[in-house]
Parts: sequence; structure tokens; C-alpha cells
Amino acid sequence: MFLTRDEEAILNGERGCGAQRAMELLVAIGTVYEAECLLPIRSAHLSGVSYKTIGEGGLDFLADMASDARVAVRTTLNPAGMDLARWEEMGVSKRFADRQLEIIDSYSKMGVETNCTCTPYLAGNLPRKGDTVAWAESSALSYVNSIVGARTNREGGPGALAASILGKTPAYGLHLDSNRKPTVVIEAEIGGGVLDYALLGQVVGKKVANAVPYFRKIRPNPDEAKTLAAAMAASGSVAMFHIEGMTPEANDADLKGLERIGVGRKDLTDARESLSTGREPDLIALGCPHLSEAEVRELASMLKGRSKKTEIDVWFCTSKAMMERCPREVEVLERFGRVLCDTCMVVAPIEDHYSCTATNSAKACNYLPTLCSQKVVCASAAELMEMVT
Repeated sequence: MFLTRDEEAILNGERGCGAQRAMELLVAIGTVYEAECLLPIRSAHLSGVSYKTIGEGGLDFLADMASDARVAVRTTLNPAGMDLARWEEMGVSKRFADRQLEIIDSYSKMGVETNCTCTPYLAGNLPRKGDTVAWAESSALSYVNSIVGARTNREGGPGALAASILGKTPAYGLHLDSNRKPTVVIEAEIGGGVLDYALLGQVVGKKVANAVPYFRKIRPNPDEAKTLAAAMAASGSVAMFHIEGMTPEANDADLKGLERIGVGRKDLTDARESLSTGREPDLIALGCPHLSEAEVRELASMLKGRSKKTEIDVWFCTSKAMMERCPREVEVLERFGRVLCDTCMVVAPIEDHYSCTATNSAKACNYLPTLCSQKVVCASAAELMEMVT
């Protein structure tokens, strides 16, 4: 891989140990994927935030990097393992909380913005069409590749951190035009709503793995698109997709000779049944990916004037930015559960208190059994709210 003189100097340690380690990692990644060079990036978004997922090793690594490394571009952070202000209400232990706050402190020392959300594009970090970025949250990177038209690979946490420190990433994968072209056509016959699009993503991710699907006959709104992206990234490893008439690059796509896969109502019903492994939830959790402003308002509208009639705990997971935009709606939701920021049900230690979680997120349904030892109930937001009123 070609390096400039400045990049060679960084690799030789002339700009400090943190930058050197970052360059070593990017060179290793670039070599594996046969990248010709490094590309400048406009932003980064980092995973590897929850103490639950990175543990003591991750905590020590970040503390070491924070000793002399600083980010070179705007960099945002994925959800942590707890609401940074309300962790006691979540039942999080002080030991866990102390270590989680150490992780956040290390990122802050490196200049990373610590408003932790999996939807940074809704909270100020919104790339423009054609921007080169390095994002590590699977649902967010798929969304910006496919809906915004920015360019990022499915970065790992350390790779995205290294890119943020250097302001560069290796030129391979979805940064190249040739790898952004559709490889399979999806003929989708579905209704609408977030759950339907979550289930569509579940079905397609299972069928196509890491392909680049091209969707016909659908027109999702932004919330439906983000849940579609999240589900395909979780059930498969889709990092980019095209929607006819919507994705910036879709009009240039050549579909001749591509395999065509049909998805209909029965496929969605079967997917919902396969995801639902439980019956009686002790936690209802919405916001994977984090609830948007429109979703917060819609949920509040469903609940306004009603009262909670069950002991089931309810979590509404969102970002600080959405809470600030919807203060009245947050008041309504707080009468039925907790509106939590900085975290989500997947990366929080919910297994300490719950055994069955109900959600409208196919992404969460994929991860909850393995990461959180949960049985799962897959249902629409309206059905979930009916469970508590």
C-alpha cells in the first residue's frame, strides 16, 4: 500500500505512539484488503463503547490510547452499557458504572463526542452525499451508504478509532465504485410500518448475507429505512443496499442478469415467528436503533390520556438530541417507563434483571438471545403499548 512521506513518518513513530499504533493498524487492514492508499475522511463513528462488550481489555486499551492520541476529525460514539446519568435506576452495579465511566472518559480525552447514540446522523453527525467516512455501527453505516450516499466500510471498533485519529482510512471495499453496485434484486410485496421493514430486513439479510441488494416496489420513510438497514446488518452482514428511486446511486444501477428474490407477507410472518422465542416479557424495550423524533412523538401520541396497567418495565431508548427536541412527549413516556439516553437494551446488562424482552426491532431480536440471555417477543410498537395500557 502506498504511503505518503507524512504517513511514513507517522508509521515510524515521529508523531507519537498513539498515532503510530493507529497507522500500524490501518496499514495492516489495508494490506489484507489490498488497498492502494489511504483516503481522507470527514467523520468517524465508533463502536466498542459498552463495558459489557469490551471488558477490562478494552478499557485498558482505550486508557493507553488516550494517553497521547487525539482524533483528527469529528468523531461520535455508539451506545454505552448504561444511561450515563440514570444508571442506578437501570439497576446497574456501581462496579459496572465506574468502569463504563472510565471508558467514556478515555474517549473524551481523545476528543470524541460522548453523546452516545447508534443514530449519529439524527444527532448532528450527518455526512453528505459522496463523503468518505469511517463508521463502525452496522445499522448507521448501512444507512449512510444507502440512503445518504456517503461511503464507508463496515469498520470494526479499533479500525474506526484508528481512522478517526489519523483522519484517513484504507481505500477498499465500499469506498470503490465497483463494490457499490447491486448484486441481487429484491422484489418486495409488503405493507408498511417499522415492524414490516424490520422483518423485511430480517428475511433479506438471511437470504443474501453480505450482498448488495436492490429493492423494488418499496418506498420506506426514514424510520422504516433505518430499521431495514439495522435488520439486514444483524441477520446478515449487509453494509449497503439500493432502493429504486431513493438511493442516490440507484438510478445508475445495471440490473441485467442479476438474481431476483421475491419477499411477501408469508415470509414476514415466518420471520416474526422465528424471532419470537418467548411469551411473557418482563421488559419492553424500544429504540434499537435509537428512537427518532418522529417515533418519540408517535409513541407519546399512542399513550397520551392512557394509564399504565402492568408491572412490566418499559424502556424507550433514544439520544439526548431527541429528548431535547421532544420535552412534552418525554413527559408522557416517563409515566409508562424510562426514557433512556446513551444506551440500548442490547449492550446493557439486562440479563441481571430480566429474562424475556419484547421489542419491535429485528436487530435486537437477533442479539438479545446471545448477548443478553433473553427470550424474545417480536411485536409492533402499537402491540407493545397495548401490553402496558
